[in-house]
Amino acid sequence: MKRLNIILSLLFLPLIALCQNTIGLPDVINYNKNTYNGGTQNWDIKQDKNGIVYFANNEGLLIFDGNYWSLLPIPNKTIVRSVEIDEKGRIYVGGQDEMGFFERNNTGELIYHSLTSLLGEQDKVFGDVWDICVLKNGVYFRTDSKIFRISDKSVVVYRAKSEWCFMGISDNVIYAQDKKIGLMKLSNNAWVQSPFEFPSIQSNLITSIFPVKGGKTICTTLKNGVFQIVNNKVSEIQSPTLNLVKSQRIYAACPTENGNFVLATTIGGIYIVDGIGNLIQQFSKKEGVQNNSVLSLLFDNQKNIWLGLENGIDCITYNSAIKHILPSDASASGYCTIIHNKQLFIGTSAGLYSTPLSNLTDLSFTIGSFRSVSNTTGQTWSLNEINGDLLLAHHEGAFKIENNNAIAINNEFGFWNFNPLSNVYPVEKIVAGNYKGVSILQYDAGRYFMNANIPRFNETSRYTVIDKSDRIWVSHPYHGVYLLKTNADLSHDVVLFNKKNGLPADLNNHVFKIKNKLVVATENGVYQFNEQKNSFEQDEFYKKILGDLSIRYLKEDLDGNIWFMHEKELGVIDFSFKQPKIIFLKELDKKMLSGFELVYPIDTKNILVAGENGFFHINFEKYKKNAINIPVYIRQVKAQNKTDKILFGGIYAAENNNSKLSITEVAHPWKNIHFEFTSPVYGNKSTILYSYRLKGLENEWSIWGYKTEKD
Repeated sequence: MKRLNIILSLLFLPLIALCQNTIGLPDVINYNKNTYNGGTQNWDIKQDKNGIVYFANNEGLLIFDGNYWSLLPIPNKTIVRSVEIDEKGRIYVGGQDEMGFFERNNTGELIYHSLTSLLGEQDKVFGDVWDICVLKNGVYFRTDSKIFRISDKSVVVYRAKSEWCFMGISDNVIYAQDKKIGLMKLSNNAWVQSPFEFPSIQSNLITSIFPVKGGKTICTTLKNGVFQIVNNKVSEIQSPTLNLVKSQRIYAACPTENGNFVLATTIGGIYIVDGIGNLIQQFSKKEGVQNNSVLSLLFDNQKNIWLGLENGIDCITYNSAIKHILPSDASASGYCTIIHNKQLFIGTSAGLYSTPLSNLTDLSFTIGSFRSVSNTTGQTWSLNEINGDLLLAHHEGAFKIENNNAIAINNEFGFWNFNPLSNVYPVEKIVAGNYKGVSILQYDAGRYFMNANIPRFNETSRYTVIDKSDRIWVSHPYHGVYLLKTNADLSHDVVLFNKKNGLPADLNNHVFKIKNKLVVATENGVYQFNEQKNSFEQDEFYKKILGDLSIRYLKEDLDGNIWFMHEKELGVIDFSFKQPKIIFLKELDKKMLSGFELVYPIDTKNILVAGENGFFHINFEKYKKNAINIPVYIRQVKAQNKTDKILFGGIYAAENNNSKLSITEVAHPWKNIHFEFTSPVYGNKSTILYSYRLKGLENEWSIWGYKTEKD
């Protein structure tokens, strides 16, 4: 029995490794059928030059511009299986016994034009159009029995020897697979055998073909894995991930960048792999995808990954510089974090967790999983590395972490933090802020001993700072700021500072040490201590940059940038410019735990921020580079009376997508005009605000807001 258990354990080890994902994941935005008001299944996805996204949906052509969804059925109301867009902006669609294109009219509305009238009577029943390809010599529509090429109202029909089961374009060459003959390419208007061939043609049903960086062509099959084609030689790419994916059926695939590509499966969600098949990330129901059956993919112009699902649509903000780290399946708020001995520790409201880190520049791409640190269940508050040891401040006491286990130092009451009283190693005295005041933690010969709390001071001490003169400062948001002065006989005097001592108010004052100087974040800016006056005054440096903004949290990173919290907004004073510049990270608005904010800066590519659920990882260097030009389009103009009249339908001419609207006059009875506008930015919609002005009627622009319409 023991031998059997050992064998089973060894067999499960590779599966366990494959189940591990990156510790940081971007947001997955879910759109269900009630949101987009269409059918359940989404078979194909394309994007036009203006960034508008089109879906081949069970109920028609589904269109999304970032704010508004619209659905255009085709004449016979059948399922739309395929969609493609040409250089002129024509949107080709294929349904059952129906194919054609949508094209803008003079008022910017999409009008459908059927192409089935061009077909002979013997070809008008053809079933579903599964693939559409656009080349200079025509548009190709694939059905199971025929491929139609339509050009200048002329039609060429290519009949299958057995069954056309795939069609796609790679490097401007169109390929198609006949189930019996194999993979073919179009040459001089005729299908000829491709220069490369796969074994077992009947079982290798191709689902995609595309070039990737490095001169390779990737070809995916439904049930037989992933192949690469180099110099017309075909070889299967084998890896533990691809061996797993092979059993999950690859329904679609697309390239991303740097030679990487995405595989969509019918039971496992999607896998993002590199050129040799190594797993980069996986997205399934566990990671927030609505369901694991993925029918179609799009890597859009903002590097988001769109998933057309068996039921719904998802957008993975793959290029986001902000990732979510959830150390446990349970929903728990983040409170503290630290890197210690090449491990990342994250403290939450449910306990402390750890995971080994990879040697990566962006730590969020570390593949692994968190495990619970024993004896830490419950509320954690802070982590500090002192004397090479990891100390945990916990609701149930003070602990030292060893071998993923918490060893109690003192468990009489809860502890908030630890601050060393000197920079000399080893530190012999450590200030320990706790629920009942401040105590001194003594270090001797590798052991820690807790002294009694400092007499005559019993305020809970969550905000504790040691200034450059080794004085202890404590702030209580509802009582004031305290200075604990150490006398020659090692006794302490307690001095209270509040509004009478220069602070703008008695409440909501928080002490921090920034650039080796004690400062207080207040409701009216940042204040500093004036030694000569023995009182506080507004710090001129912060006043010049932040003014009188209410500030609740401050943290300096290794580059001297200063992270701060204003209300529920996270910002940073960035010193990498000629003049200090404020950057607000709007993506994290209202996602941090009010009153318990924490920023843990590692370097410019790795900033960790505590959230209401877990932690957020910010690649700040990438965040600044990700700034994009934000396009804005008017999507509809309606005149309203007893009925509505469309004046502009939102589709711009392909050759001039910023052309003025061709509306010169509206008859007097149409008294109301309704405008809708949008910006097709999908990954960070929460950061997009709009301002508008009706020229000739209003002199001032409206206040910034999320509203995308005007009457």
